[in-house]
Amino acid sequence: MFRNKKHLFFDLDHTLWDFDRNSAVAFDVIFKQHGFDFSTDEFLKHYIPRNQYYWKLYQVNQISHEDLRYYRLKDVFDILNVEVSRTLVNQLSEDYITHLPNSNHLFDGAIELLEYLQPKYELHIITNGFHFVQDKKLKNSNIEHYFKSVTNSEMAGVKKPHPNIFDFALSLAKATKRESLMIGDSLEADVEGALDFGMDAIFFNAENIQVNKDLIQVNHLLELKKIL
Repeated sequence: MFRNKKHLFFDLDHTLWDFDRNSAVAFDVIFKQHGFDFSTDEFLKHYIPRNQYYWKLYQVNQISHEDLRYYRLKDVFDILNVEVSRTLVNQLSEDYITHLPNSNHLFDGAIELLEYLQPKYELHIITNGFHFVQDKKLKNSNIEHYFKSVTNSEMAGVKKPHPNIFDFALSLAKATKRESLMIGDSLEADVEGALDFGMDAIFFNAENIQVNKDLIQVNHLLELKKIL
């Protein structure tokens, strides 16, 4: 199916790097430091969907980086009826960004998959995450060495699903559309963004949501070994 492929482009968060699990570790540290009496699990129940909501807005330039970082926290405190000042929310946001990349939980099978793919393909990252955080995630989880190039939205000047970030990534990798494949967890940013750009894509559907049956998808990373 993908015999002509030479370059594989992976998303990072929610695809290789287990964002939700690592977030739980970071928030647990922060909440203990600040003496909050609610549980991290209770907070995350509301934070995960709010974070996804604001990231989708950020991807299409409807909110700023600052608004993303502020409101994904402030909304949850409001839901929990916990009064916090803007100053404290901003401090918690900074603390979160500091602690988040220190955890290194990857999705099950990530290392085995990368070990399998590296001799066969050139591997790359395309991420909408912020470079100083994403670079730490790659280093701390010990997967940085698998990738020939890392493209982030700050380098490209646009975010997935904008076609220019895919164009930038291919240029950096010295790859063509025909020989490249995108793998990611976001239908809009990774899959539809790549397909609209003219690049093949595989949807990493860890949540097993209902999607267009014509999309190529996997529910576990190691299923990619059967395709690639």
